[in-house]
Amino acid sequence: MSDDMLLAQIGAGDIAAWEVIIERHLPAVSRYAAYVLGDNAQGEDVAQETFIRLMKKAQSWEANGAGLKSWLFRVARNLCIDQKRKKQPEPIENADFIIDPIDDAATDRRIDIANTVKLALAELPERQQTAIVLVHYEGFSGSEAANFLDISVEAVESLLARARRSLRKALQPDATELLGER
Repeated sequence: MSDDMLLAQIGAGDIAAWEVIIERHLPAVSRYAAYVLGDNAQGEDVAQETFIRLMKKAQSWEANGAGLKSWLFRVARNLCIDQKRKKQPEPIENADFIIDPIDDAATDRRIDIANTVKLALAELPERQQTAIVLVHYEGFSGSEAANFLDISVEAVESLLARARRSLRKALQPDATELLGER
């Protein structure tokens, strides 16, 4: 069943349709917000607020509009921007310490590589960063990403190409490990 049909049912009070929408879209919205904010708990809060706003809009939802997935990610993006504007740094006492009993050196290297990739992504201009996250991490098609960013598919492809070039250059020193070649 399409998202538009489910939203019409939600507007009529169908809880089962709401559960389908949540199951279908909440994990991706939560991951996206957590990535943008760099914090899983804040990402979950943003995702929850996004779906609260959807619930309020369900009765007036217009089918054949921008599409639910794009609408959800746009609302989440705006909420993330709001959250970043008011975010205060946390004291070091609140930092989580994770101990991996398997192999400290391998774990440290995996963390280093993950941080290198995250830093390289953070250096990209916001629109390139968003295009990469939507297409490569969240599985958006080019047309879905274009709709979300309110640009043409060709412009999305251009953003992706520039972002990939920048990432390739920034990650060149770690290319062997990132690509699994030894």
